[in-house]
Amino acid sequence: MDAALKAFAEPRRREILRLVWSQELPAAHIAARFDDVTRSAVSQHLAVLRDAALVLERRDGTRRLYRANHEEMAKLRDFLDDYWTGSLERLRDLSEAAQQMKGSH
Repeated sequence: MDAALKAFAEPRRREILRLVWSQELPAAHIAARFDDVTRSAVSQHLAVLRDAALVLERRDGTRRLYRANHEEMAKLRDFLDDYWTGSLERLRDLSEAAQQMKGSH
């Protein structure tokens, strides 16, 4: 999960995920969408996303095609939902405990 969180934290990688969310795209097409980043840098971003299992890579001759790994993205979302909900519950419990302490004095 740490690799997925680190991969997802970078804004350009999130943009790549948006591009390949509903369609499979060749690396060259993905790189063409970023005029401020070299093709090599986009390839590195794709490798990080692939290593984190957030995208799936398929080879077609010399082309590499990428698409979002919806199953792994769902796991990431579930983890973040659980983490966020758990944090809010802990905050609520601390707040209630603090209120009880105030009321008992």
